[in-house]
Amino acid sequence: MPFRDECGVFGIAPQAEAARQTYLGLYALQHRGQEAAGICSGDAEGLHLHKAQGYVADVFSETVLDALPGDAAIGHTRYSTTGGNVASAAHPFLIHGRFGQVALCHNGNLTNTEALRARLIADGHTFTSPSDSEVLLALINRAQADTLEDAVVAALREAKGAYSLLILTEDALLAARDPHGFRPLAMGRMGGTTVFSSETCAFDLVGAAYVRDVEPGEMVIVPRQGGEARSRFPLPRVQPRPCVFEHIYFARPDSLVYGQSVMAARREMGRLLARRHPVEADLVVPVPDSGVSAALGYSEESGIPFDFGIIRNHYVGRTFIEPKQTIRSFGVKVKLNPVRHLLAGKRVVLVDDSIVRGTTSKKIVQMVREAGAREVHLRIACPPTTHSCFYGIDTPKRQHLIASYMPVEEITAFVEADTLGYLAMEDLQASVGDDGQGFCYACFNGDYPVAPSGE
Repeated sequence: MPFRDECGVFGIAPQAEAARQTYLGLYALQHRGQEAAGICSGDAEGLHLHKAQGYVADVFSETVLDALPGDAAIGHTRYSTTGGNVASAAHPFLIHGRFGQVALCHNGNLTNTEALRARLIADGHTFTSPSDSEVLLALINRAQADTLEDAVVAALREAKGAYSLLILTEDALLAARDPHGFRPLAMGRMGGTTVFSSETCAFDLVGAAYVRDVEPGEMVIVPRQGGEARSRFPLPRVQPRPCVFEHIYFARPDSLVYGQSVMAARREMGRLLARRHPVEADLVVPVPDSGVSAALGYSEESGIPFDFGIIRNHYVGRTFIEPKQTIRSFGVKVKLNPVRHLLAGKRVVLVDDSIVRGTTSKKIVQMVREAGAREVHLRIACPPTTHSCFYGIDTPKRQHLIASYMPVEEITAFVEADTLGYLAMEDLQASVGDDGQGFCYACFNGDYPVAPSGE
C-alpha cells in the first residue's frame, strides 16, 4: 500500500466569487490531503480566512463561503508532513505585517525549517504552529526588502527543500516553485482569469484551460486589479528534479502532472512490468484505486483478463471506531473487500503501486487467498522503496521501509505471495518519459538533490 498523500493548493484571480471557485478546486484536490482545508479570499476590505480540520465538504458551507467575498482566493487541502495533524497547522496562514495582509499556503517540505525557526525565535519572533509554512511567512515579513515581491524573493532564497506555494496579498496573487520543482504547480486560464493548481483535474472542474506549469525557480505575479501576469526567475538555476511519485501514486489519473498524462504513464508502467515479470495466471486484479491504471497496462501487455477482484469502500472517513473484539486485518477490511466469485480458484496477478512497510500488502495477499485464490502473484509498479522522502511526502523512517533491509526474496515470503516483481528503474524512467532531464528518484536510490537536515 502507498505512502500517505501530501497537500494540494489552488488559487485564482481575478474572478468573481473566487472563494466558491476555490472550493470547487479543493474538492478536486481532496485526494491530496484529508486532514484539514482552508480558503483565504480578498476584496476591497482586506483578506478573509476560514480553515478547519476535516474534509472540504465538512469545512465549508454556504454560510462560510458567503463570508469569504472577493476577486481572488487561495486554498489548501492538507495532509501533515511537518507540524502534525493539529488545527493550528492548517493552511492558509495569514499575517498583518510590514507589507499589509499576506496569506500563504504551501505544498512541500523545507529541509532547513528548524535552523530557520531557531534563528527567527532568537530574533524575537513568536510562532503559533509547528508548520514550516509559518516560517516562510515570517521570513517574508522580516526580509530586508522595500516591496512584498522582493521580500518573497529574499525569503525563498533562504528556504531549502520543496515548495509549491501560493501567496495572496491586498494587490496580487503570487505563485512560486522551488528551483528543483519537487512538487507540481500548474497554471491555467479562464477568460481573463489566471488559475493555479497542484493538478489539472481541478481546472476541469472549474472550466479552466491548462496553459503550462509554473517552472522550477519561477515566480508568477497576477495583479488582482487585472492585467497580464508577470514572470520572474529570481532563484539560482539548478537541474529540475520533479517527484516521480506523483506519476506512480499521488496524482489523480485524469490529471496532467509536469505536462504529462498520469493515466498514460501508469498504464505504461503496467505494460513494462508485464514484460519484466511475466507469469501464467488467470486474472489481473488491481489494488484500488491507485493500482488500477498499472493493472490495465499489465493486462493489455500480458493478455491476461482484467477485473475488479477487490472493491474499495470510498466512504471511509479519516477515523472510524475499531471493534472492541479484535478482527484480524480490520484496518484493511474496512477499506477493501474481495469479490469472491471472481477470485475463487484463480491464479491472480495482484497489482499495486508500492510496498512501504509490507504489513498492509501482506494483509491484502491474505485476503485474496482467503477469498479462494489458488495463487497470488504480487506486482509492484515502482522499484523497491528504500529511502525516506524529505520533500513533502509522509514516508516512514528508512528503517521501517521493508525494502531497505530485506531482499526481494525475503519480502516475497513476508507478504506471503507466490511471486513478487517490482518495476525496474529503467522501466520507470521510460514510463515517465525521462529523456535525461531527470526526476527525483531519491526514495529508490537515496540520491537526494537537496541534503536532508542532519544528513
